[in-house]
Amino acid sequence: MAITTTTHLNFRGQARAALEFYQAAFGGQLAAVTFAQAHNVQSQGGLATAEEADQIMWGQVQGENGFHVMAYDVPSALSFDRGDKSVFVSIRGDAGADDEVTGYWNALKDGAAIQADLGPAPWGAPLYGMLTDKFGVTWVMDVAVNY
Repeated sequence: MAITTTTHLNFRGQARAALEFYQAAFGGQLAAVTFAQAHNVQSQGGLATAEEADQIMWGQVQGENGFHVMAYDVPSALSFDRGDKSVFVSIRGDAGADDEVTGYWNALKDGAAIQADLGPAPWGAPLYGMLTDKFGVTWVMDVAVNY
């Protein structure tokens, strides 16, 4: 049996915009299902209010390059606290993938808070950087050390 792990990001009304942003940055196919499409609105016995009907109940961006992230909008009927540093998404390129990782970094840095500039790391990684994007998601990007 083989397994994979996928980062699943939770938002409050921003999942669609975030998924579109990540698709623009990494490429791939975007798929999304709203609460209304899934018949999960309160008038139908579901969780989402009528105002939340067009928000994302399930969504993902998945690319041939290996990128895969899922997201949804937590409905107001459920508690939601992003917390502080609750999750980092790590993007690690193979040795020699400097240009590819730099391209992703440049795509995500629009409106971001830079935690560590992308550049050579003191521990030997050719590139390392950390930023918190405009949706509040922290991304760690690096290129693997070639030993």
